[in-house]
Parts: sequence; structure tokens; C-alpha cells
Amino acid sequence: MFILPLDTIHEGSMKFLYIQLILMQVNSDKILKRVLFAASLVILLIAAAMVFSLFKGSLPSISRFGWGFLFSPEWDPTQGREHYGALLFIVGTLLTSVVALIIALPLAFFTSLFVAEYFRGTKIATIVSTLVDLLAGIPSIIYGLWGFYMLRPFIVTLGLSPQGFGVLTSALVLAIMVVPYATSLSNNTIMMVPNELKEAAYSLGATRLEVIRNVILPSARSGMTASYILAFGRAIGETLAVTMLIGNENIIPKGLCSTGNTMASVIANQFGEASGLQLSSLIEIGLLLFVMTTLINAAGKYIIKKIA
Repeated sequence: MFILPLDTIHEGSMKFLYIQLILMQVNSDKILKRVLFAASLVILLIAAAMVFSLFKGSLPSISRFGWGFLFSPEWDPTQGREHYGALLFIVGTLLTSVVALIIALPLAFFTSLFVAEYFRGTKIATIVSTLVDLLAGIPSIIYGLWGFYMLRPFIVTLGLSPQGFGVLTSALVLAIMVVPYATSLSNNTIMMVPNELKEAAYSLGATRLEVIRNVILPSARSGMTASYILAFGRAIGETLAVTMLIGNENIIPKGLCSTGNTMASVIANQFGEASGLQLSSLIEIGLLLFVMTTLINAAGKYIIKKIA
């Protein structure tokens, strides 16, 4: 076998090979485009199937209670006088999640500045970042057990609650659970701020605090806002830890130390034994939780777009 020199190859053959390469590239692009379209279509079908199944399962409750289901604080599974409303669970869910976010936001903010700016590249920052990532991987049942055996007795010792259960206890555990999500994304956002901007500010005589306030935060606020919205969505959907600590009492909480219930907790507690109209009402609560999460994500994207 021998190889012909390039100058002996016919010009028509070169054009043919060039056309073949172009056709192969076009075909590869078409195949990749179809694969990407199929993957996106699968995600869309899964979301549509979830909405359809939830809506179908909640139809008996929707037809029975209508819009009153959203505003009724009554949850009575007694045969013969069944009546179900989601208001007390909506209030419990929003209250625990908002309190958890208020507690978690400063922790995540200062931790992200500590890791990504003040001690960036140091051994202590690496240790703290590793611990934050470790907290994100701990199962929620572990947080629930820690809250039950450690935090709940502490709440009793402070005299805030007779048994330690309530909105405050569950919100504190939720805050610890969502801090890693907010911190990790905030770290990445702060690290993406160009060093040239910070060095220019330092060269003009700005202090570290002025650089953070006038350079880093304006540049990173979009990503940091996204991290807090992600943390809020994570808190809304939490089930096991909240179920173990909120008290699971079907009442509207009268304060932070009061017991209550959340949308996820009532589904976890009653779904296994529910049937008929009660089962349909639980499915409708799941549909409402799905809608709430979707609206929060949509609002978050809108806020991020405005900030950006």
C-alpha cells in the first residue's frame, strides 16, 4: 500500500471529500438537534403528566368545595359531615418557610462573603465550603431527628413551648437545611465578579467594605437573589423534618411558638389511610403545592430579570 502525494489527487476528488465532510457535519447537527428536542419534550411530558394526574385525582374535591377549598380553615374527616379546606395548611407552609428564609438569609449571606471574598483561597475557607456542601447532602430525616432530640428540648428549656413543637422549631431546622443551597450558589456568583473591577476600586482607595457594597453586591445580586428564591422553594416543599417538629395540629398557628401543620406534612401523615373525598382533598393540596412552587419560581425569574 502506498499513499499518493496531495498534488496527484484529482481536484474533483477533493471537492467530493469536502462535500462529504459538510454533509456529515450537517447530519450530526440534525441528529443532535433531534436528541435535544426529544429530551426537552420528555421533560415537558413529565410535567404535563404530573399536572394531569393531580388534577384528575382532585376533581371530586374541586367539584365539591370549589374555590371555598382555598379559604376554608376546617378539616373534618368525620363520616357524614366531611368538610375539607386548605387554608390552615397554606398558612402553616408559608409561615414556616418565610421565617426559615428570614433566619437563613443573613447566615447564607455572611457565609458566602466569608468563603468567596474575605478568606478566598485559604484553608479555613476550604473547610467551611466543604462543611456547607456536606450539610446540603444530609437527608432531611437526619435534620428531623437532630431537631427532635436536640433543638426541641432546648425550646422547652427556654419556656417557649410546653413540648417544644411548633412553627419556630420547624423553621429553625428548615433554615439550617436551606442555608447550604443559598450559600453554594452565592459563593459561585461572588467568585464570578471580575477581579479587574475589584482591583480598580482598590486602586482608587476604596476599602474592603466599600468594594463589597459598591462592586461585588451590585454585580452578584442577580445570582444571590436566585439562590434565596431556590432556598425558599426548598423550604416550602420540605416534608419529613417539618412533620417531626411542627406538631401536626390542624389549626392556624397563632404565633411562632404555636403548633400547626403544612401542606406537605398533612399529605405525608394522612395519605396512607385516606380514601374517597379525603384522598381527593389531599391530592388537591398537592396540586396547590405544585402551583405555589411554580408561581414562586416564575416570580423569582421575573425579579432576577428586573435586577439584571
